[in-house]
Amino acid sequence: MGKRYRVVHFINQFFAQIGGEEKADLPPSTAAGPVGPGLAFQAALGDAFEIAATLICGDNYFATHGESLLPALIEEIRSYAPDVVIAGPAFNAGRYGPNCGALCAAVQRELGIPAVTGMYCENPGVDLYRRDCYIIETQNSAVGMRRAVPAMSALVKKLLRGQAVSPAGDGYFAKGIKRNVFVEKTGADRAIDMLLAKLAGRPYQSELVFPDFERVPPAPPVRDLTRARLALVTDAGLTDRQNSARLESARATKFLELNIGGMDTLSPERFGSVHGGFDTTAANRNPNVLVPLDLVRGLVRQGRAGGLLDTIYSTTGNGTSLKNAQRFGAEIAAKLRAQQVDAVILTST
Repeated sequence: MGKRYRVVHFINQFFAQIGGEEKADLPPSTAAGPVGPGLAFQAALGDAFEIAATLICGDNYFATHGESLLPALIEEIRSYAPDVVIAGPAFNAGRYGPNCGALCAAVQRELGIPAVTGMYCENPGVDLYRRDCYIIETQNSAVGMRRAVPAMSALVKKLLRGQAVSPAGDGYFAKGIKRNVFVEKTGADRAIDMLLAKLAGRPYQSELVFPDFERVPPAPPVRDLTRARLALVTDAGLTDRQNSARLESARATKFLELNIGGMDTLSPERFGSVHGGFDTTAANRNPNVLVPLDLVRGLVRQGRAGGLLDTIYSTTGNGTSLKNAQRFGAEIAAKLRAQQVDAVILTST
């Protein structure tokens, strides 16, 4: 039998089946062998691989202590003498993704071994760490685990066997690395071929990859705030205390219209947050730290603002798809225009 490769797998408290947001401050620990999704990785990797240990850390703990925590995590991983590190997959989890990326980047930098993770294209960890490690593109939630595990495992096998890999062929996000290769045609000839194909309506593939940024022109400043009608909008998961409209804690499919007529403050008995991307304890003690109704009412009373709309528009930004977010924005904007709102205070987490 040939070499048996050793793997260390990193997961958060949720995938370790320890708990959800209430366990997000869990400090790091190590378990022998595979845990949670590690069992699927062990099966996909096969007998030539052994998940020697699973490193577990709460999302909040890692995000809060990451810079000082990483050296200790690297030494813990080093003690198992792994050939490769697998993290996640994190899908579209807003803290888990950057945590996986930071650990993988540190592993490749400090230990000189491959590190592979998986994320949805909109996860902030992709842009932060795609150049530093291998990030397989996944679906936006754990329903994509069955596709993510085989794809990540296949990439791990190729990397350890010294086989050539590519973003298009192996499904990871391009790292922006350019390699010199010999081709039959010069750059000028290739450019003319592409131009002729474009003019003729034939398919062609550009050799340059351009980032696709949505350009949003800034709104003009409010000329006179003392005459302006303001509105409060938030993606911090604000809802009534019973969450009667069932606003999602992540991957929102709706936004809410919360009536604040006659209210000078957001009472914790009536309002709270269901956002799944941060610890809502403080926000639920005082919802005004998320949406400053008390402060804006004060500005209106002092004559420093012209008025305030008696509706708060609220959704959850945690993992919400770009398509849904754009739809929410367009629909909320139409409602604000219809109610002659001059400016919006948009709060987040």
